[in-house]
Amino acid sequence: MFSNREYVGELMKRRAKKLTGRALARMEAKRDIWQEVLESAHEIKAGRGKRTSVEPRSPIARARLNAGLTQAQFAAMLGVSPRTLEQWEQGRRTPSGAAKTLIRVAVLHPEILREIAA
Repeated sequence: MFSNREYVGELMKRRAKKLTGRALARMEAKRDIWQEVLESAHEIKAGRGKRTSVEPRSPIARARLNAGLTQAQFAAMLGVSPRTLEQWEQGRRTPSGAAKTLIRVAVLHPEILREIAA
């Protein structure tokens, strides 16, 4: 059985080469998920748990978060569907000229969007 740390260590060693289905299945068979959860809970209680914050890479997502709006709210303000906004944030599509201008306003003056949304 792998402990949580051993499992992560094993993954890091094998990261350089892609695991085949069989190798992955063998490694997974050695895992004790509940033991990993228990060890993680003990680490958190002992203050050794890691806190990470993920900053959005997309300037569109940053603008939305700085304005304090949800995807649905921001999309409604821009006059697009939440799906379109999601695709812009993920870099799958790019906004039109008018939408880019509104996003720029959101970046420079998020308080205006918060005021409009209220």
